[in-house]
Amino acid sequence: MPLLTLTSDIGSPDYLVGAVKAQLLQLNPEFQIVDISHNIPPFNYPQAAYVCQSAIKNFPDYSYHLILVNLFEKKPEQLLLAFHNNQYLICADNGLLTMILEETPEIVIGIPLEKTAIKNTIHLTSVMGKVVNQLVNGESIQNIGLSDVKYVEKRHLRPLLDTNSMEGQIIFIDSFENVIVNITREQFEEQRKGRSFRIVFKRDEMIDRISESYADVTEGEKLALFNSAGYLEIAINKGNAAGLFGLKGFSEKLRQGQLSYQTVKVYFE
Repeated sequence: MPLLTLTSDIGSPDYLVGAVKAQLLQLNPEFQIVDISHNIPPFNYPQAAYVCQSAIKNFPDYSYHLILVNLFEKKPEQLLLAFHNNQYLICADNGLLTMILEETPEIVIGIPLEKTAIKNTIHLTSVMGKVVNQLVNGESIQNIGLSDVKYVEKRHLRPLLDTNSMEGQIIFIDSFENVIVNITREQFEEQRKGRSFRIVFKRDEMIDRISESYADVTEGEKLALFNSAGYLEIAINKGNAAGLFGLKGFSEKLRQGQLSYQTVKVYFE
Protein backbone atom coordinates (compact mmCIF):
# COMPACT_ATOMS: atom_id res chain seq x y z
CA MET A 1 0.00 0.00 0.00
CA PRO A 2 1.38 3.46 -0.87
CA LEU A 3 2.34 5.32 2.31
CA LEU A 4 1.31 9.01 2.26
CA THR A 5 1.91 11.63 4.92
CA LEU A 6 -0.09 14.82 5.34
CA THR A 7 1.16 18.09 6.82
CA SER A 8 -0.96 21.22 6.68
CA ASP A 9 -1.84 24.56 8.25
CA ILE A 10 -5.57 23.75 8.00
CA GLY A 11 -6.10 23.23 11.74
CA SER A 12 -7.57 20.12 13.35
CA PRO A 13 -11.12 21.49 13.95
CA ASP A 14 -11.63 22.25 10.24
CA TYR A 15 -13.67 19.88 8.06
CA LEU A 16 -10.99 20.20 5.37
CA VAL A 17 -8.70 17.63 7.00
CA GLY A 18 -11.34 14.96 6.58
CA ALA A 19 -12.25 16.20 3.11
CA VAL A 20 -8.62 16.06 1.99
CA LYS A 21 -8.30 12.46 3.16
CA ALA A 22 -11.59 11.54 1.49
CA GLN A 23 -10.38 13.05 -1.79
CA LEU A 24 -7.19 10.98 -1.64
CA LEU A 25 -9.05 7.78 -0.81
CA GLN A 26 -11.40 8.34 -3.74
CA LEU A 27 -8.36 8.42 -5.99
CA ASN A 28 -6.90 5.27 -4.44
CA PRO A 29 -8.58 3.37 -1.57
CA GLU A 30 -5.26 1.65 -0.88
CA PHE A 31 -3.53 4.85 0.16
CA GLN A 32 -2.22 4.50 3.72
CA ILE A 33 -2.44 8.03 5.15
CA VAL A 34 -0.39 9.19 8.14
CA ASP A 35 -0.93 12.62 9.71
CA ILE A 36 2.21 14.54 10.66
CA SER A 37 0.50 17.77 11.75
CA HIS A 38 -2.42 19.97 10.73
CA ASN A 39 -1.59 22.76 13.19
CA ILE A 40 1.30 24.50 11.44
CA PRO A 41 0.83 28.25 12.07
CA PRO A 42 0.09 30.05 8.78
CA PHE A 43 3.17 31.56 7.11
CA ASN A 44 5.54 30.18 9.77
CA TYR A 45 8.11 28.65 7.44
CA PRO A 46 10.74 27.82 10.09
CA GLN A 47 8.25 25.81 12.14
CA ALA A 48 6.84 24.05 9.07
CA ALA A 49 10.35 23.14 7.92
CA TYR A 50 11.30 21.83 11.39
CA VAL A 51 8.18 19.68 11.72
CA CYS A 52 8.40 18.23 8.19
CA GLN A 53 12.14 17.63 8.26
CA SER A 54 12.04 15.95 11.68
CA ALA A 55 9.22 13.61 10.69
CA ILE A 56 10.12 12.76 7.08
CA LYS A 57 13.55 11.32 7.87
CA ASN A 58 11.89 8.58 9.94
CA PHE A 59 9.70 7.18 7.15
CA PRO A 60 10.50 4.18 4.97
CA ASP A 61 12.10 4.76 1.58
CA TYR A 62 9.74 5.79 -1.22
CA SER A 63 7.10 7.30 1.04
CA TYR A 64 5.07 10.20 -0.35
CA HIS A 65 4.87 13.42 1.65
CA LEU A 66 2.03 15.81 0.78
CA ILE A 67 2.67 19.24 2.32
CA LEU A 68 -0.38 21.52 2.28
CA VAL A 69 1.26 24.54 3.86
CA ASN A 70 0.94 28.11 2.57
CA LEU A 71 -0.66 26.88 -0.64
CA PHE A 72 -2.02 30.30 -1.53
CA GLU A 73 0.68 32.75 -0.49
CA LYS A 74 0.67 33.67 -4.16
CA LYS A 75 -1.56 32.59 -7.03
CA PRO A 76 -0.57 28.95 -7.58
CA GLU A 77 0.61 28.16 -11.10
CA GLN A 78 2.47 24.94 -10.35
CA LEU A 79 3.13 22.40 -7.63
CA LEU A 80 6.55 20.90 -7.00
CA LEU A 81 7.36 17.20 -6.97
CA ALA A 82 10.77 16.41 -5.50
CA PHE A 83 12.69 13.18 -5.02
CA HIS A 84 15.46 13.35 -2.43
CA ASN A 85 17.10 10.74 -0.19
CA ASN A 86 14.60 8.16 -1.45
CA GLN A 87 11.60 10.25 -0.38
CA TYR A 88 8.96 11.97 -2.52
CA LEU A 89 7.75 15.43 -1.49
CA ILE A 90 4.88 17.33 -3.11
CA CYS A 91 4.25 20.93 -2.07
CA ALA A 92 3.50 24.45 -3.24
CA ASP A 93 6.14 26.50 -5.05
CA ASN A 94 6.67 28.80 -2.06
CA GLY A 95 10.25 28.12 -0.90
CA LEU A 96 9.39 25.59 1.79
CA LEU A 97 10.89 22.66 -0.14
CA THR A 98 14.49 23.86 0.15
CA MET A 99 13.96 24.86 3.79
CA ILE A 100 12.88 21.31 4.62
CA LEU A 101 15.74 19.65 2.75
CA GLU A 102 18.39 22.28 3.59
CA GLU A 103 20.05 21.50 0.27
CA THR A 104 19.27 21.34 -3.43
CA PRO A 105 16.88 18.44 -4.16
CA GLU A 106 18.18 15.60 -6.32
CA ILE A 107 15.19 15.91 -8.66
CA VAL A 108 12.54 18.64 -8.88
CA ILE A 109 9.62 18.45 -11.29
CA GLY A 110 7.09 21.21 -11.89
CA ILE A 111 3.45 20.11 -12.00
CA PRO A 112 1.56 22.76 -14.01
CA LEU A 113 -1.93 23.64 -12.80
CA GLU A 114 -4.78 24.14 -15.24
CA LYS A 115 -5.47 27.84 -15.67
CA THR A 116 -9.23 27.28 -15.80
CA ALA A 117 -9.40 25.09 -12.68
CA ILE A 118 -10.72 26.40 -9.36
CA LYS A 119 -7.51 26.24 -7.34
CA ASN A 120 -8.73 25.46 -3.85
CA THR A 121 -7.28 23.03 -1.30
CA ILE A 122 -9.39 20.08 -2.49
CA HIS A 123 -8.34 20.61 -6.10
CA LEU A 124 -4.64 20.83 -5.23
CA THR A 125 -4.96 17.71 -3.10
CA SER A 126 -6.49 15.92 -6.08
CA VAL A 127 -3.56 16.97 -8.27
CA MET A 128 -1.12 15.67 -5.66
CA GLY A 129 -2.99 12.37 -5.31
CA LYS A 130 -3.01 11.82 -9.07
CA VAL A 131 0.76 12.42 -9.16
CA VAL A 132 1.24 9.78 -6.45
CA ASN A 133 -0.93 7.34 -8.40
CA GLN A 134 1.21 7.87 -11.50
CA LEU A 135 4.37 7.11 -9.54
CA VAL A 136 2.80 4.08 -7.84
CA ASN A 137 1.77 2.74 -11.25
CA GLY A 138 5.35 2.89 -12.50
CA GLU A 139 5.39 6.21 -14.38
CA SER A 140 8.85 7.77 -14.52
CA ILE A 141 9.11 10.93 -12.45
CA GLN A 142 10.64 12.68 -15.48
CA ASN A 143 7.44 12.06 -17.49
CA ILE A 144 5.03 13.47 -14.93
CA GLY A 145 5.80 17.19 -15.21
CA LEU A 146 8.38 19.70 -16.36
CA SER A 147 12.07 19.09 -15.71
CA ASP A 148 14.59 21.91 -15.10
CA VAL A 149 11.78 24.08 -13.82
CA LYS A 150 12.44 27.34 -11.98
CA TYR A 151 11.12 27.39 -8.43
CA VAL A 152 11.24 29.55 -5.30
CA GLU A 153 14.09 28.80 -2.91
CA LYS A 154 14.32 29.85 0.74
CA ARG A 155 16.99 28.99 3.26
CA HIS A 156 16.46 27.29 6.60
CA LEU A 157 16.68 29.57 9.62
CA ARG A 158 20.22 29.07 10.94
CA PRO A 159 21.85 30.18 14.20
CA LEU A 160 24.15 33.19 14.24
CA LEU A 161 27.75 32.14 14.87
CA ASP A 162 30.65 33.96 16.50
CA THR A 163 34.01 32.70 17.75
CA ASN A 164 32.88 32.37 21.34
CA SER A 165 29.11 32.23 21.03
CA MET A 166 26.10 31.24 18.97
CA GLU A 167 22.57 32.61 18.96
CA GLY A 168 19.53 30.54 18.05
CA GLN A 169 15.89 31.32 17.35
CA ILE A 170 13.00 29.53 19.00
CA ILE A 171 11.32 27.66 16.14
CA PHE A 172 8.80 25.45 17.94
CA ILE A 173 6.98 25.14 21.26
CA ASP A 174 5.37 21.75 21.85
CA SER A 175 2.18 20.92 23.73
CA PHE A 176 4.13 20.62 27.00
CA GLU A 177 5.56 24.12 26.37
CA ASN A 178 9.05 22.73 25.87
CA VAL A 179 11.04 25.17 23.73
CA ILE A 180 12.89 24.03 20.59
CA VAL A 181 15.79 26.14 19.31
CA ASN A 182 17.29 25.99 15.80
CA ILE A 183 20.64 24.70 17.08
CA THR A 184 21.45 21.08 16.29
CA ARG A 185 23.76 18.89 18.33
CA GLU A 186 26.24 18.86 15.43
CA GLN A 187 26.27 22.67 15.17
CA PHE A 188 26.62 22.98 18.93
CA GLU A 189 29.57 20.60 19.22
CA GLU A 190 31.30 22.03 16.16
CA GLN A 191 31.14 25.54 17.62
CA ARG A 192 31.88 24.39 21.18
CA LYS A 193 35.22 22.70 20.38
CA GLY A 194 35.28 20.94 23.75
CA ARG A 195 34.84 24.14 25.77
CA SER A 196 32.53 24.70 28.71
CA PHE A 197 29.38 26.68 27.94
CA ARG A 198 26.47 28.73 29.26
CA ILE A 199 23.02 28.66 27.63
CA VAL A 200 21.44 32.01 28.40
CA PHE A 201 17.85 33.16 27.84
CA LYS A 202 15.41 35.65 29.35
CA ARG A 203 18.36 37.89 30.25
CA ASP A 204 19.42 36.11 33.44
CA GLU A 205 18.31 32.48 33.08
CA MET A 206 21.28 30.14 32.53
CA ILE A 207 21.97 26.43 32.00
CA ASP A 208 25.52 25.06 31.88
CA ARG A 209 25.07 21.37 31.11
CA ILE A 210 23.26 19.13 28.67
CA SER A 211 20.90 16.54 30.13
CA GLU A 212 20.03 13.20 28.56
CA SER A 213 16.40 13.23 29.77
CA TYR A 214 13.97 15.27 31.87
CA ALA A 215 14.59 12.92 34.81
CA ASP A 216 18.20 14.16 35.08
CA VAL A 217 16.98 17.14 37.12
CA THR A 218 14.60 17.44 40.05
CA GLU A 219 10.95 18.30 39.53
CA GLY A 220 10.49 21.97 38.69
CA GLU A 221 14.12 22.49 37.63
CA LYS A 222 15.05 23.80 34.18
CA LEU A 223 17.21 21.78 31.80
CA ALA A 224 18.61 21.68 28.27
CA LEU A 225 18.85 18.59 26.10
CA PHE A 226 18.92 17.59 22.45
CA ASN A 227 15.56 16.14 21.44
CA SER A 228 14.75 13.17 19.21
CA ALA A 229 15.15 15.37 16.12
CA GLY A 230 18.61 16.46 17.29
CA TYR A 231 17.66 20.06 18.17
CA LEU A 232 18.37 21.98 21.38
CA GLU A 233 15.40 21.93 23.74
CA ILE A 234 14.85 23.98 26.88
CA ALA A 235 12.38 22.49 29.32
CA ILE A 236 11.31 22.25 32.94
CA ASN A 237 10.86 18.83 34.51
CA LYS A 238 7.07 18.58 34.93
CA GLY A 239 6.71 22.28 34.15
CA ASN A 240 5.96 24.71 31.31
CA ALA A 241 9.16 26.42 30.19
CA ALA A 242 7.64 28.69 27.53
CA GLY A 243 4.95 30.07 29.80
CA LEU A 244 7.14 30.46 32.87
CA PHE A 245 9.99 32.19 31.04
CA GLY A 246 7.87 34.20 28.58
CA LEU A 247 9.40 32.49 25.55
CA LYS A 248 7.73 32.76 22.13
CA GLY A 249 8.35 31.06 18.82
CA PHE A 250 9.94 32.78 15.84
CA SER A 251 7.55 35.09 13.91
CA GLU A 252 4.67 34.79 16.36
CA LYS A 253 2.72 38.04 16.69
CA LEU A 254 3.06 39.60 20.11
CA ARG A 255 0.46 41.68 21.92
CA GLN A 256 1.44 45.30 22.47
CA GLY A 257 3.48 45.67 25.63
CA GLN A 258 3.96 41.91 26.08
CA LEU A 259 7.43 41.02 27.33
CA SER A 260 8.80 37.97 25.54
CA TYR A 261 12.02 36.43 24.31
CA GLN A 262 12.55 34.65 20.99
CA THR A 263 16.30 33.99 21.05
CA VAL A 264 18.65 31.77 23.05
CA LYS A 265 22.37 32.47 23.25
CA VAL A 266 25.19 30.04 24.01
CA TYR A 267 28.51 31.36 25.33
CA PHE A 268 31.66 29.21 25.11
CA GLU A 269 34.55 29.63 27.55
